[in-house]
Amino acid sequence: MSYMLLIVEPVGQRAERSPEEGRQAYASMQRFAEGLNERGLLLGVNSLTSQANGVRVQVREGRRDLLDGPFAEAKEMIGGYFLLDCATQDEAIVIAAECPAAAWCSVEVREVGPCFL
Repeated sequence: MSYMLLIVEPVGQRAERSPEEGRQAYASMQRFAEGLNERGLLLGVNSLTSQANGVRVQVREGRRDLLDGPFAEAKEMIGGYFLLDCATQDEAIVIAAECPAAAWCSVEVREVGPCFL
């Protein structure tokens, strides 16, 4: 089964880190990803830039609306993800607890599946 670990971090948290602290945090996440890959569990991984660089797209009645970031109403943002191949949700939860980001933000565990379930 595929599970996604969503890295949910407070908006602005990255700006509070020094450049060195940011590099250290990123390096710890890269080591975590390498370990998952060595265990044959990693299907995909990416970090996302700040939501300040994002654009929200909506289409209503054939009209496209764009909203440039940052998105003021947001208190949190998705900072990245790990896509895993795990046997059970419990296994994915154990891995989420091992994720370095769990020490400074939340790691949300979600099974990949159709949106109607």
